[in-house]
Amino acid sequence: MRATTAVLAGLGATTAVVVGALAQAGGDSSPVGTDALSASVPAEYRDLVEEAGNACPEVSPNLLAALLKQESGFNPKARSPVGAQGIAQFMPSTWASHGIDGNNDGKRDVWDPEDAIPSSAKYLCTIAEDVKDVPGDKRSNMLAAYNAGSGAVKKYNGVPPYKETQNYVQTISAAADSNPGGGTATTTDQAVTVINAAEEKIGKPYSWGGGNANGESTGICCSPNGSSGVSTVGFDCSGLTLYAYAKAGITLPRTAAAQYKASEPVKPGRIRPGDLVFYGNSAETIHHVGIYVGNGYILNAPKPGTNVRYDPMDMMSDLYAVARPTPNTNKEI
Repeated sequence: MRATTAVLAGLGATTAVVVGALAQAGGDSSPVGTDALSASVPAEYRDLVEEAGNACPEVSPNLLAALLKQESGFNPKARSPVGAQGIAQFMPSTWASHGIDGNNDGKRDVWDPEDAIPSSAKYLCTIAEDVKDVPGDKRSNMLAAYNAGSGAVKKYNGVPPYKETQNYVQTISAAADSNPGGGTATTTDQAVTVINAAEEKIGKPYSWGGGNANGESTGICCSPNGSSGVSTVGFDCSGLTLYAYAKAGITLPRTAAAQYKASEPVKPGRIRPGDLVFYGNSAETIHHVGIYVGNGYILNAPKPGTNVRYDPMDMMSDLYAVARPTPNTNKEI
């Protein structure tokens, strides 16, 4: 819709491509975004956002709030260098075809939040319908179409390979999914730190019991199949996640099963980069964990004889759950 710059500080080039694509493994995701409206919405716009944010199943109040904050910082007088206007940053041509008289005063005014906010929600619903048959995550495609146009999303069968659009989708999705009550969920910056920290360890060898908050280390003996990490400096699966999250200031327990218990489960449609992906037949039998990076991939230390690497999220048949660690978690095994 307009040229929006939403740079995620510290995001590596490789990770940006993977993260920007967003949750392709989620497929036909359910409506996303927390139910409670973020406290960051200015008081004068809260009722408008609450009402407009229920315009269709694909839109939520928190998603709409995140979009408006990204577009204009809730500034109804915002004007971009390329001509986008108002709190929702409509281009004049888009406003002409999609602007509505939200307050029924007889005119459609792009500078009036009472018109622009419901118009933004209605436009999101319109483009969600327009790109509903495009493969991939429905919300990501809708947001990408708002930023880059439905034509680009259809052309590339998903979020187009534009760094600006990928960052736009990631930023709004993360803000929409954040905890509106003040911060028990991992923040976007922390998730980026986690992914970057793990990415820097790509190629390090797997070591059973290896890895701690300071980095790679020798492991212990022995794994269920008899593999020993005593002579190998590297990471096992939970050692890598423990290290990456420590870099973001979050302390995790040592084993994959304990890390699951120390995290908040995430619904399929709300998965975002930085979340932990767990494998096992039950919470008690979890045996592997990786870091979700987007596009259906995880970063992980897979097994003895391998190195830290990217793998498809469905690398194992017993994917159990996705969960999000919390900053205040310090649970022990």
